Parts: sequence; structure tokens; C-alpha cells
Amino acid sequence: MPPTQLHFDRPNLSRRRFLQGTAAVLSGLALSGCGWTLADVRTTVKTAADVLYIYTWAGYTDRDLLDRFTAETGIRAIADVFSSNEEMLAKLQAGAGGAYSIIYPSDYMVIKMRDRNLLTELDRSKIVGLDRLYDRFQNPEYDPGDRYSVPLSWGTTGLIYNSKVLDPPPKDWDYLWENQEALYKRMTLLNDPRETIGAVLRMLGYSYNTKDPKAIERAYEKLLELKPAIASFDSDAWRSRIITGDLTVAMCYSSDANEVIPENEDLRYVLPKSGSSLWMDTLVIPASAPNPDAAYAWINFMLQPEVAAEICQRLSFATPNEAAFELLPSEVQNNVTLFPPNPALQNSESLIPLGENVTSIYDRYWTRLTSG
Repeated sequence: MPPTQLHFDRPNLSRRRFLQGTAAVLSGLALSGCGWTLADVRTTVKTAADVLYIYTWAGYTDRDLLDRFTAETGIRAIADVFSSNEEMLAKLQAGAGGAYSIIYPSDYMVIKMRDRNLLTELDRSKIVGLDRLYDRFQNPEYDPGDRYSVPLSWGTTGLIYNSKVLDPPPKDWDYLWENQEALYKRMTLLNDPRETIGAVLRMLGYSYNTKDPKAIERAYEKLLELKPAIASFDSDAWRSRIITGDLTVAMCYSSDANEVIPENEDLRYVLPKSGSSLWMDTLVIPASAPNPDAAYAWINFMLQPEVAAEICQRLSFATPNEAAFELLPSEVQNNVTLFPPNPALQNSESLIPLGENVTSIYDRYWTRLTSG
């Protein structure tokens, strides 16, 4: 029995949080009939020159994209999905990801993977199209010189709100505190300590990446003031609730907001003026990649302006590819949810790893905030 091909169409789920266990269930059950584990299957195909295994977020590939790559290169592309950066890293470190030649880590995870010697330093002579990226996405802080990663998609974290209910509309994070009574149990914040505590830090004038324990404590105390009015700390379920009007405002990722807004004409997305997180998802070649030539073929394929533009429209991702942006229809180019004006980005920051000691401080306050 040949290895099972796992293809996934785009689900209605957060880019950072896929249903826990879905990938493992799909992979394990599909392969269990052959008496194999996922690692067993990967071992049997890892030397095939015409097969590329991709490890990616749910919704970052679809059948059309994989089939187009195969048609252009003759390489069969098979995508497996992970639910979080941490799940992906744990799998690689456990040795179960040895067949993947392309992986899609977020910006901060590139740093962790590099520091653990899990990445191949890219041979830029084999990559075509890096010059098509906007200048601001080249030489990023998380990967100086683009030595290990290629930017693929980007976005922000902000507020989605019902414009029919909220007048005036929110312009910054402090809107939630100023209108706490009116928004009582009608708002949600992300179930993510770095994002949610970070947003409050930015509102208070600190960096998202501060290591100052007193600043983190101030943000925690500010969130405690708001907690009675918060319906939940939630990264996914807000979608249906804000569409139906059960929620008035929700903290979310821009790509998720862009998917939800067409479902209710009253919904809008705002990037808070005091600053937000600016996230980037990337393409990397793991050090254990069995098929690096196919990996470079995938990178070059994804850097094609026509491909990047198509993905932006079909899968709802903001592209860092300037040449691709120029191919987009005007209504997509002018979509401020996906492509906010430059002034709105000036106060935004990328999240970076803070070290175990500082991370434990965030986690400790987050546990206090969300428990009880």
C-alpha cells in the first residue's frame, strides 16, 4: 500500500490555532490501516527525489496549489498540518519530522529553530525572486540577512467590531477599558499571553517584548480591571459569535478578520494606533530535509508573483511580495484589513523569544488572569 497523501482545504479556523489533535487524528487514522505510523511512512519515502513533504499551518495550502506545483515541476507535493509553532518544534526535536523538506514557522520560531541548529542556511544562488519582496520584509530582525527563511505571509493583531453597534468606533486598545460597561460580556481577547499582555504593554507605552517584570505586572493589573467584562479569552470561537451579533468586539488576527468580515456587512477591523503585533510566517528548509532540491523548487514557486497573488486572494493572506501585490485587483490592494496604511504599522512590533525566565513571568501572570 503506498503512502497516504494528506491534502487539506482551507478551514474556517485561526491561522495560529487549528483544532487540537486534528492533524494527528487524520494522519494516524489514515495510515493505521496499513500498519504504519507517520514516522514509518516518512522513512519509506524520504529518499524519493520526486516527492516533497511540506509541514504547514492549516489553510496555507490547498489542492489547487499542490497540483499546480506538481504540474510545473513534476514533483509530487504532500502537505501535513500542525496546530502551533510549539507542536511543530516538538515533533522535529523528537525526530518525527525527518521527511519534511519545507516547514512554515512563524518569525519568532525561526530564531528558536536556528539556535537549535534545526535549519539549513539558504543558498541564495538557488532562489529566484527574493528581490520581489518589499524592502521592509527583507533583512528582518528575526533573521538578519534572510539566511534561514523566506517571508511568505504577514499580518497584524487588532480588533474586529460591529460598526452598527459601536459609534464612535474603537481606535485603540484603551477603548475596551473606556467602554467597559457598555461592552460587558460582549468582548473577547485572544487566548495567548504574549499577544494579549503585549497589547496592554503597548497601550501603556512599553514594548511587546519587554523583559521588565514591573511593566508586565502593570499590564496584568490593567487586564484584571477589564476581566469582569470579558466574555472569554478565545482565539477561534469568537468568529460565529461576532457574525451573529452575540459579541460586539473581539481581539483577533487580521487574516481571520478578513475571512469573517464578508459574513456580516457591519463588521470592521481596526489596527490600534498605539501599536500591535506584526507577525510573519515563513518558509524554511530543515537541516534534516531529505529533498532540498525540491524545497528550493517550492520556494521559487511560491515567490512567483502570479502564484503569490493567487494565494493572497484565495487563501486570504497578505503577501510581502511587491510584484505580486501589483497583480492584485484594486479592491484587494485597498483592503486595509490585509494591507493597513504604513502609518498604522509604525508602532507595531514582531514578537521575539524572551528566554525561559521572562517567559515564565508572562505565563505566571497569565495563569492568574485566566484561572477562576
